[in-house]
Amino acid sequence: MDLTVVAYVVYLLISVALTIWVARTLSRNGKIFLADVLHGNEKLADAVNHLLVVGFYLVNLGFVALYLKSADGVGDARGLFEALSVKIGVVLLVLGVMHLGNVYVLNKIRRRGVMEREQTPPVPPQGWTAPAMRA
Repeated sequence: MDLTVVAYVVYLLISVALTIWVARTLSRNGKIFLADVLHGNEKLADAVNHLLVVGFYLVNLGFVALYLKSADGVGDARGLFEALSVKIGVVLLVLGVMHLGNVYVLNKIRRRGVMEREQTPPVPPQGWTAPAMRA
């Protein structure tokens, strides 16, 4: 079997496994954050979380598939490891950038919600009466 095909198989196995692991980890730990962003609406947080996971899979697995082709053939074991390290490194960087982008957007939404909550007092002013009108 050609070492280039071995590199493809190993690359796909590692990249798909990493994508699944990152998506599950982010989904599991992101539910609390999403619930806070969405003001405690658990159903909406679960729905948004699921949509984010599906989008994460589509983008990352699409990238993994597009990045599969190698311009140079793999001739020996050293070339196999070098090709795999470059490909898997790029996939890890893309996964990290996707994660940071999601966190950035969700944090912006969360901050806007916090600012809106701070603008309204938690209880109406007490002990205040309107000044009496003199005629």
